[in-house]
Amino acid sequence: MRRRLGRECLYVPSCRLGLYVALRHWCRPGGRVLMSPVNDDVIFFVVLAAGLRPVQAPLRARDGSIDPAGLPESGWRGLSAVLTTNLYGNPDPAPELRARCDALGIPLIEDAAHAIGSEVAGRPVGGFGDASVFSLSKHVGAKSGGFLALADPGLRTELARARDALLEPSRLTAELAYALRPYAEAGVRGLRLVRAARAALRLLGREERAEIRMPLRGAELRKALTGAPGLGGFHSWIRVDMHDYRLRSGRSRLRRTERLLGGLDQRLDLHRAGTMRLLASPWGEPGHMAVAPGSGGAARAPGTGGAAGAQPLFRVPLLVEDRDAAIAALAAHHITTGYLYDPPLDDYAGEVFTDPSPAPEPAAWFARHALPVDPCRADQVIAVLDALGARPARRAESGVGHGGGG
Repeated sequence: MRRRLGRECLYVPSCRLGLYVALRHWCRPGGRVLMSPVNDDVIFFVVLAAGLRPVQAPLRARDGSIDPAGLPESGWRGLSAVLTTNLYGNPDPAPELRARCDALGIPLIEDAAHAIGSEVAGRPVGGFGDASVFSLSKHVGAKSGGFLALADPGLRTELARARDALLEPSRLTAELAYALRPYAEAGVRGLRLVRAARAALRLLGREERAEIRMPLRGAELRKALTGAPGLGGFHSWIRVDMHDYRLRSGRSRLRRTERLLGGLDQRLDLHRAGTMRLLASPWGEPGHMAVAPGSGGAARAPGTGGAAGAQPLFRVPLLVEDRDAAIAALAAHHITTGYLYDPPLDDYAGEVFTDPSPAPEPAAWFARHALPVDPCRADQVIAVLDALGARPARRAESGVGHGGGG
């Protein structure tokens, strides 16, 4: 990662822990952080745990990226930091956000969990912020681990101490479960027992998301806020989908992660090729999600420049009019749809816990219609959507994304 980014990197057991370390270092408690409302709710709770107030940014409806022009000048004043999302690997406008942060004298922190191979303005995502966090659970598929990359290499020792103070000791049971998990998952898939496995998890109390968003539990959250900053009071929210997020990594976990990371370039090539196929489909064309490296973040129309000019998106958000029908059709072919972030965080949390976006409609439209697709399964997904007769979501240029799919 040092070679890829040209920056000092610090290993962390999860992207979410790395983000917490960064926020605690660069932001004083009580500060306000601009972030995307179409984002994992875990990240929202990490911001709260750091003692900070989330401020929801306006988004571009076609790709879910932060729209700096949509935030009034008054909205920039009083911010303590800007946190990018790079949703599904599509870069946020980092050069513009970097310039804004420099003018305001505040840090830019990049969440690059989905964007380990993406570029903008000829530079890798993660190369613009004072700090950036990466996940090895996404493209790499390690289901564990991440990196905190630093613009100032002199901070590595200090941030390593901060990380170590938060780590829990490695547990033999956790390491055994991690080592056996790939074989168990392969068996479930091979026997097509995914639904039965999820039902069993629900009975055991381990299925934590009955809906897209986890339960907010407002009364408990208000109580947790009185103890912020700190992870303890927010543990039940932040651990969702990854109970080992702050566990010190054991040898078997590190060995498997290192082996998988060694195949990253080949994996990225597969994602690039699949991304181009999906963007050339009827449901990808409205999004214009493929951004050519070196293009300064300008949108690139699908089908131009070849696979080498595409971002290796982690998921390609096809824009589908009836997403629920598409999800059901894909499920019937044993294709699970994940990484949905609907409703946006300002609708999910309300003004008690976040400052709402000044222009919420584009984010709501994107969140309602985006169908995140694994580009490695592009041909299968296209065949299913064709057979379904799925219609692309269309958003009226003068509208706000309501009615008739926009």
